[in-house]
Amino acid sequence: MGNSSKFKKPMKTFMMKLHLQLIAAFIFLLSLRAASQNLYFPPLNNNASWDTLSPASLGWCANRIDSLNDYLQSQDTKAFIVLKDGKIVLENYFGTFTADSSWYWASAGKTITSFLVGKAIEENFLSLNDTVSTILGNGWTSCFPIQERKIKIIHQLTMTSGLDDDVPDNHCTLDTCLQCISDPGGRWAYHNAPYTLLEDVISTSTNLSYNVFTQTRLKNLTGMTGSWFTQGYNNVFVSKPRSMARFGLLIQNHCIWNQDTLLHDTAYVNAMTRTSQNLNKSYGYLWWLNGKASYMVPGSQLVIPGFAAPEAPADMFAAIGKNGQLLSVCRSLGLVFVRMGNQTSGNEVPIALLNSIWEKLNAVMCNPTGLHANTREQEEVKLFPNPTNRNIQIDWKGMDPQKLYAMQLINLQGKMVYTQEIKSSENVYVLPESVSAGSWIVQCMDVSSGVTCWRKKLMVK
Repeated sequence: MGNSSKFKKPMKTFMMKLHLQLIAAFIFLLSLRAASQNLYFPPLNNNASWDTLSPASLGWCANRIDSLNDYLQSQDTKAFIVLKDGKIVLENYFGTFTADSSWYWASAGKTITSFLVGKAIEENFLSLNDTVSTILGNGWTSCFPIQERKIKIIHQLTMTSGLDDDVPDNHCTLDTCLQCISDPGGRWAYHNAPYTLLEDVISTSTNLSYNVFTQTRLKNLTGMTGSWFTQGYNNVFVSKPRSMARFGLLIQNHCIWNQDTLLHDTAYVNAMTRTSQNLNKSYGYLWWLNGKASYMVPGSQLVIPGFAAPEAPADMFAAIGKNGQLLSVCRSLGLVFVRMGNQTSGNEVPIALLNSIWEKLNAVMCNPTGLHANTREQEEVKLFPNPTNRNIQIDWKGMDPQKLYAMQLINLQGKMVYTQEIKSSENVYVLPESVSAGSWIVQCMDVSSGVTCWRKKLMVK
């Protein structure tokens, strides 16, 4: 009895922390609900009308739409849709393609699998740390058993399986094509085969066909149409363009369709579109991310400094597929855009096309949103003097003085050249002598969340 009192204070502290965490989680869920009330969701009946907004009502430069459409047509685009807060602002089809035509998603469909993995986890069919061998059985690769048993579902989701992508056909899912080259988690490589086997993991663990699991957990609840079709080793999703837009709207709203939460695990929902490993900072759970310090591309181990899409907002993330199948989501602007079609380059992940479309869309919106623009309208934050020699004074009005921020100096090509952690209680930001004269972008990032707070232009003398 005499010793019991020493446990009371720690237990009380623990309970208080738990209580605060529960309150925070509840507030977060309420904020998501409130956000969904500001969004429009089209009826589940695909024959019903989908509400629209005119570009002029948003203050967009409607006279620049033709230039955007000309560019899209030059890139052999079939369909292009832009949503603003869920309503259709732009919708155009090219050639003989119509709203009722269907097209393949290619690797953009990987993001549907990302969502469905979350559903399978939520329903206790599997977990991120399950080894693939426990579901598919031993010998699904040609690796030594001890190596194979290290590969987990999280590695399939993040392209870090450690399997060699430099094989004659990296789509091949046969055990003879799957060879270990590194420990799981130690190497990022855009490898289609381990991803494709995620679908077998879901089907095996749920005892449902992949099409049925997609139908019951996603399509019926959002009004999406479309199906998975086998092409060689790949399983490809095919749908009408508006179904891709519906999926983008769902993800924009944190997997809540109208008032119906399709995926309750907020930690997983957030992780889908955040950096999933430290190798390719621009990759989440099968989603491509913008606004990071560097990125990698398929077929290469080169880490490229800068944003993947410098013309897009820092918080933009995208589903990207071969020949330019694009689903781009930007929560800060309330925008979703869909692009389906062909592209002569035939790139596996055409990031350059994504960036070019954002450049053209910026012109239509009469407002740059990439490196050349602030990420939020918080004019209270000031940098001075501007132009500057080296020492910058920061007026942090409206910012949390207790938070730690990363002040990042970025050139106009999106390459980060300098970063310094700083609290908003400090008001001096000193640039190194190596920074040359010219135009730069100063970006402030919340270290704890990875969210960009603001971005300002800076002229160095």
